[in-house]
Amino acid sequence: MRRERLKPQYVVAVVYVAAMFVNILDSTVVNVVLPTLSREFKVGTSSIDWVVTGYLLSLAVWIPASGWIGDRIGTKRTFLFALVVFTAGSALCGMSTSLVELVSFRILQGVGGGMLTPVGFAMLMRAFPPAERANASKILIIPTAMAPALGPIVGGVLTDWLSWRWVFFINLPICVSAFAFGLFFLQEHREPTAGSFDVPGFLLSGAGLASILYALSQGPARGWGSPIVAITAFAGAVAFAGLAVVELRRAAPMLQLRLLTDRLFRGTMLTSVFSTGAFLGILFVMPLLLQEARGISAFQSGLATFPEALGVMSFAQLSGRLYPVVGPRRLMVGGLLSLAVFLTLLTRVELDTNLWAIRVLMYAMGASMSFVFIPLQASAFARIPSADTGRASAIYNTQRQMASALGVAVLATILAARLPATAGGLPASGVDQVPAFHDVFLVAAAIAIVGALVALRIHDADAASTMLAKVQSSAETSSL
Repeated sequence: MRRERLKPQYVVAVVYVAAMFVNILDSTVVNVVLPTLSREFKVGTSSIDWVVTGYLLSLAVWIPASGWIGDRIGTKRTFLFALVVFTAGSALCGMSTSLVELVSFRILQGVGGGMLTPVGFAMLMRAFPPAERANASKILIIPTAMAPALGPIVGGVLTDWLSWRWVFFINLPICVSAFAFGLFFLQEHREPTAGSFDVPGFLLSGAGLASILYALSQGPARGWGSPIVAITAFAGAVAFAGLAVVELRRAAPMLQLRLLTDRLFRGTMLTSVFSTGAFLGILFVMPLLLQEARGISAFQSGLATFPEALGVMSFAQLSGRLYPVVGPRRLMVGGLLSLAVFLTLLTRVELDTNLWAIRVLMYAMGASMSFVFIPLQASAFARIPSADTGRASAIYNTQRQMASALGVAVLATILAARLPATAGGLPASGVDQVPAFHDVFLVAAAIAIVGALVALRIHDADAASTMLAKVQSSAETSSL
């Protein structure tokens, strides 16, 4: 395949999907091997959790800054640099001989991972014109849906059959291939209006997001009244308040918060908060029900929840076809209400429920979310100018990271509050735990309904540029 025959949007799609797949997979697969790592390095849970926390906090620092970095240095250079850093971090993690080394290299991984997502998403939005973004969103579904669902399965298989080190080494061939392809085929893009480096914006955004994410990750376990949780949550809120004041006064801020004055961009961000929180929160809670209460293995649990990815993938095509005709508002409202129905049906799940019934419900929830994911991704940037796409992507991905953490934190807190304990303080039996999970499912359903109400305020007319019918000549069709 000759270089000149490759359309730029398909080049971006290939490297983005590959890089995002390993990035998202890495975030979920590591959770499976934490017990193994605890035994390997002979440390307790509080220490081994830094393998996840260190990566999370590193992401938080670099996600907000990634938009400006890509605009100023160039999206191709930034993306490939981030991919190199992520790949090097993965290799070093796999070769770690101590917990200190592993956490340090996870932080290095987070530097690359924090820039990969926003810069890659900005490249994709610029490569695909508005009328083609519904089709582009079908591409985005691949890593978004498949990687979280595959994480528990891949982690269990690699740990049981090979070694925990392969959880990190598995990234290497994919990342190296994506880098080689991107180095040769990606086109460079810079924004002349990027401005100078916004030091206050960088410090406040990184500190604020890292503090909030740390508080959300630790709150359910330590308690929301814990001093460290309360202090970091307060510090994060203060940092974000200061960020808003500083950025709104700058002519070329690192985070262009004025973009949130756009009605469509703001509406899709809010809808994403509730839909992402409900959906990813359940993907966190369901394995706990299956493994802790029911007692099945992580691998079996992964197989039971994996159908949600199949549901998203199989209905994404239908959602993409309906989008130009139905519009984003009705698709998202219908998808979120459908999700709420199936979440409510999860309250019928008991310890002896057939796993195939659970798989069907997971598939149905995935199918419902396809009618949310596709219109969200297709419409969010409909009114964002190309020059602001990088910084809009930074805001979009900052919101997604917070929404994911918030959804998990809320549902984990409800679960911890509702789980009973025996007189001796030991965990309750599986049967006694089930009602607490039912309460969590109802809360998740309520979150989805709130998301549907927010989506009702979205105006299809604002996304008109993304709803145009795609017309391709035979020459365009044969250009690949």
